[in-house]
Parts: sequence; structure tokens; C-alpha cells
Amino acid sequence: MLAWQIVGEFGSKNMTQIKSPPRSSEVGHATAKTVTARRQATAGQSNTRATTMGEWAVANETAIEFRANGESLAVMMATPADLEDFAVGFALTEGIAPNPAAVTAINVETVALGIIVSMTITDMGAIPERGLEGRSGCGLCGVRTLTDAMQCSRSVTPRPTPSMQAVQTAVQTIRSHQTLNQITHAVHAAAWCDNAGAIIAIREDVGRHNALDKLIGWMSRHNIDPTRGFCLLTSRLSFELVKKSAAADIGVVVAISAPTALALSMAREAEMTVIAVARDDGHVVFIDNPHDDNSHDFGP
Repeated sequence: MLAWQIVGEFGSKNMTQIKSPPRSSEVGHATAKTVTARRQATAGQSNTRATTMGEWAVANETAIEFRANGESLAVMMATPADLEDFAVGFALTEGIAPNPAAVTAINVETVALGIIVSMTITDMGAIPERGLEGRSGCGLCGVRTLTDAMQCSRSVTPRPTPSMQAVQTAVQTIRSHQTLNQITHAVHAAAWCDNAGAIIAIREDVGRHNALDKLIGWMSRHNIDPTRGFCLLTSRLSFELVKKSAAADIGVVVAISAPTALALSMAREAEMTVIAVARDDGHVVFIDNPHDDNSHDFGP
């Protein structure tokens, strides 16, 4: 617990203290660290300035190099946690591994400049060429052709649109599961929810697509049926998240923020249900289950 000190017209007092940053269960990589910072704000009706000195928890962002059968796949900027889930999810959503069982071994090695995650993959697919590293805010950085970027991998298995109560239950409880975001206020989350809206698993990362890859990796490693629930994202719904969800046969995606037009177009092509702008008091259904006689498609 870290003490803060306020200095200003109202004297000094101890502020609420923050919790120590959580650590990854894998080889002790810290997911956050503390830095000394100064916060300035106005205080009271007189608008007197107050200065807060103390320590602040910030999310770690680390270069993660994925290798398969000795060959480099990509370097992703990510939170150094849940790396085995991340590796499997990335290999699946990028079409490098045909199924989870094809990833037969994973080794995590810390080096001076970051972390190397090496996989052994049987029946490995073609490695996509990339001209840039995968930055934390970019799910398809460096993809060389328009065809590679724009192609949606598959249509998903049809399943019912979740009830309003299920969606609201998930939205209203996800914050309590975001342990890293609670202290850093800087990371995205992807959660798997059952049909009643209970959160079964959650993964956090500085990159929204990384969080989804980690969740997909966890689901595949635990034989979770993607037709028996829905995915909840704390970010906007961009097209690369639709691509990755379709690759994992996730047929219902709920996003806290809004979708892009391209994301809706790809979701419609994949026959995916899209619910977004999900808040505590309601949400917007952009694309209903296309196989439901009572469904409606509200997207452009």
C-alpha cells in the first residue's frame, strides 16, 4: 500500500492508498510498476490549487516475439501476462495453427529487450508476412496486402442472441474482474460470459486485440464451447476483433464502446451477432442472429 501526500492551502493529509501491482503467473513478469508522479487539481469552492505527490501504478508494455518451429512470426507490444494463452490464441486467429492440439509445446524466455515465446506447431499454416511490429493499438500492423487485411476467415456457428438481462449482468460486473485496470486505468479486457451473463474468464492487455487473443487461447486450451456464451470487450469493436472472433467461431460479440462500419460489414458477412455501446442501463443491438425469425439487422 502506497501513501500519498497532498500539499495545499488545506494542509496535508494521507490519501487513499493503491494496491501493489499484480504479477503474471508466468516467470514472474510484472504487469505493472509504480512511478513517482505529481497530480495537480483544484480543491474546494475557492478553486485553491492542491498538489498530490506520490506513486502511481502504470501498465507494463513489453515486446513479445512469437516464434514457431524456430521461425519468427511477429513481435507484439503487449502486457507480459498469460503468455501461453496469448501464443495459442495468436497462432489460431492468424491461421498459423489449425487447432489448439497442433501447438504441442510452448517455451517462454526473458531476454534483454523483451520476451521470446517459442512454440512447436504441427501442420503449421503459412506465416503471414508483416512489415512492422504489432503495436499495442494495432491488430494487423504490417500486413502486406489488402487481401490479407480485409478477408474474413469464416462464418460462425449460428446461436441465439443473448437476453438483455444476460448482457446487462455481464456489463455491470466486468469492472470487478478487471484487476489490472483497477490500478492502472490503462488496459483493455476481453471476457467470456455464459448464457446467463456470468463472467467465466477474463484477460487484460494494453492492446484490445491482444486481450482477445489471450481469451481465445484460454478458451481453446480449456475446450470451451464458443456456442455456449458470448464475448464481452471493453473497447470499441474494430474489424480486426471481428476477424479474430470469427476465426474462433465466437458468434456473439458485445462491446462497451461503438463498432466501426467495417466491423459491422465483416460481422454481417460472418453471420455474427453484434451488440455494442453496452452500458449499465442498456445497449444497442446492431446485428441480430440472422437465423432467428424475429431478428433484425440495424447496421448500415
